Amino acid sequence: MNKILLAVIAGLLGIGIGLSLTYIFKLLPEKWLQDYGYDEKAPDFRLSKRMKTVPHGILAALSCALFYVLTVIFCYENYFVTVKPIHLAVILIAVPIIFLVAVADRLNRIIPDEFPLFLLILGFAGLAGDFLEGTIWFSSECTWYHIVLNRVLALLIGGGFLWLIGFITETFMGREAMGGGDVKLLGACGMLVGCYGLVVLIYFAVFSAVFFAIPLLVRKTVRKKKEEKEIRESKDPVKTRREIAKRRAQIHFADDPDYLAFGPFLAYGAAVFLSLEPIFTDHLIPYADALGVYR
Repeated sequence: MNKILLAVIAGLLGIGIGLSLTYIFKLLPEKWLQDYGYDEKAPDFRLSKRMKTVPHGILAALSCALFYVLTVIFCYENYFVTVKPIHLAVILIAVPIIFLVAVADRLNRIIPDEFPLFLLILGFAGLAGDFLEGTIWFSSECTWYHIVLNRVLALLIGGGFLWLIGFITETFMGREAMGGGDVKLLGACGMLVGCYGLVVLIYFAVFSAVFFAIPLLVRKTVRKKKEEKEIRESKDPVKTRREIAKRRAQIHFADDPDYLAFGPFLAYGAAVFLSLEPIFTDHLIPYADALGVYR
């Protein structure tokens, strides 16, 4: 089929699936979008935030359409000329799940355990596709365990990497740096994209997160200066400081203006790799050869 026609079909399919995610998100069980051990009778309990057609449904439609079209454009020779239905099915299903991960973490600061599990299952499906349909990372002469290790090691390294950061931060700084959802997500994404994809995913996540973190840091600095000015100019600085601290304590963790959810960047990094995989093959294989990892 003509690449342009395929791209148009992929775009329309992405729009349709993306718009349906608003309805799907509303059907998710409440406990999926709540913190562990939540109590509906607790005084500070509140219902989770849900997707709205505007802006979330529109963003979902644009995101799904974009990644589907990019897949057609950049994976045409690898997945469409020689049809690889398993690999295509993995991308087709993974992209909307990735968006659901991103919006759940953005709205509620929660990554439901079910989403990393779905991505993990897709990772195993991708591994089956590597054996049955071939993979662009390894030649047909490559030993089977290289293909397996590519994904399994990424699963272990991905989850272990964030777990170690969280452990060090909690142990030596006394505060949480990485939530359990991020750890599970990166592990599942590692299985989904493999070791090569994990490198791309982490680079994308870190640099894109920094781009959004800078204005957040500026806003936090400005707010703190205003609060300190309010304290200095008040008649009772001690009382004012307590009131400000009380206001901060009453903010629900999902509404914390100083918090930047890292899950969306990890998830979108996986989508970027899946839809542009042949590009990264051309650039990363020479480095793999230099390290002794052959195709």
